[in-house]
Amino acid sequence: MKKKSQLFKYLLADYVAANLAWFAFNILRYHLIAQHQGFPTLAGYMEYVHVLKGQILIPFGWLILHYYSGYYNKTLEKSRLSEFFTTFVSVLIGTLVIFFGVLLANLPESIHIYYEQFSYLFLFSFSFTYIFRLIITNYASGKIKNGEWTVKALILGTGEKATQLRSMLEKTSTAMAYTIQGCVAVNSDLENIIKTTGTEELIIALDSNDDDELLNLLYSLYQHNLPIKLPLSYSKLLTGGMKIKTITSFPLIDVTGNNFSEGEKNIKLTLDKLVSAIVLLLLSPVYLYLAIKVKIDSRGPVFIKQERIGYQGKPFMIYKFRTMWEDAEKEGPLLSSENDERITPFGQIMRKYRLDELPQFWNVLKGDMSLVGPRPERKYYIDKIVKQAPYFYLLHNVRPGISSWGMVKFGYARNVAEMIERMQYDILYYENMSLMLDIKILIYSIKTICTGKGI
Repeated sequence: MKKKSQLFKYLLADYVAANLAWFAFNILRYHLIAQHQGFPTLAGYMEYVHVLKGQILIPFGWLILHYYSGYYNKTLEKSRLSEFFTTFVSVLIGTLVIFFGVLLANLPESIHIYYEQFSYLFLFSFSFTYIFRLIITNYASGKIKNGEWTVKALILGTGEKATQLRSMLEKTSTAMAYTIQGCVAVNSDLENIIKTTGTEELIIALDSNDDDELLNLLYSLYQHNLPIKLPLSYSKLLTGGMKIKTITSFPLIDVTGNNFSEGEKNIKLTLDKLVSAIVLLLLSPVYLYLAIKVKIDSRGPVFIKQERIGYQGKPFMIYKFRTMWEDAEKEGPLLSSENDERITPFGQIMRKYRLDELPQFWNVLKGDMSLVGPRPERKYYIDKIVKQAPYFYLLHNVRPGISSWGMVKFGYARNVAEMIERMQYDILYYENMSLMLDIKILIYSIKTICTGKGI
């Protein structure tokens, strides 16, 4: 509830700030310019249609911009310094858009006036926005510092490590105070405990050094859709040399986060939905043609669906055009290989150009997948992979993709050893996630499709 309340406060504050900034800017613009352009009174100018449109529409534009800056993603974990720079950059971008998109055409041709109007618009927008945000952030910081607002955390473990960790986390002289709901055994009825205690975060503190026990526990915790934290002592096991971000003042690793900035997360999600909708619409004749060819080529359904493990370890059904003979896997899961006799003649063509993956744009539109991300695997193979590469589970911290760095650089895997080798590329992607890297992977993927190097 605290997070939702804070989000509402920030949204309302930014909306009011944008309205006040535009109102104040137009009062100043009237006295500097508009009264010399045929507007005899301030009231008449403020009722001018373009000014009124701006008063209604521009505040919503600011909210959209702030959303894509990632400012609203984390409402309780704000640094005053990062808040200043985030606000500064967002307002600078927004001012540029408004100035060149709305104001420039109505201004006299004068470099002096251009600089003057731009500066005033930026000053008003930044001042109102940042002051309101600072008031809300300082209020929240006071609540946290006094221990009135805390994160409800549950420690999984009942031994010495759990006791020591609980003692440390209950100190309130840190960036975010904790209210520990208790230390429970890993075989407890966690779902019921989480519901009854309102737990917001899970922290693992096991005395056991059994790696398999830890990994099995991690997989079982994803279903609760809560942040999972671990002591730094587990970092070598879990990351294989990856970069780690620790929580301020706490020697803990957030193993459910990723390296994408909050703004990039929002932009990526929007682009995923938008591009998928466009592809499904524009390529609908291609889908129809492929469906007919699959049906003519061999007996069986046009589409196949398989359960895969996706974001936060949740299973979902992935869709593909069928490329194998019917009942090809009646003996159980088996990876495909070159000259695989289970693949139909037309299936070979589709696999070469990766046309069988086209239905997965529907998975992206639904939110199961992304355009770019580690390829989702079946649980059958995941259970084999983690025995040799336990940090594989980190890939569940991002949505799986239609294309991936592993698929671009390695391609299809024919056995578990090759799956692990390909996974190294996906771990590299996970470490260096960015929108530019996603674009690079998409370009390589298009090249792969056009050259027919999909196998």
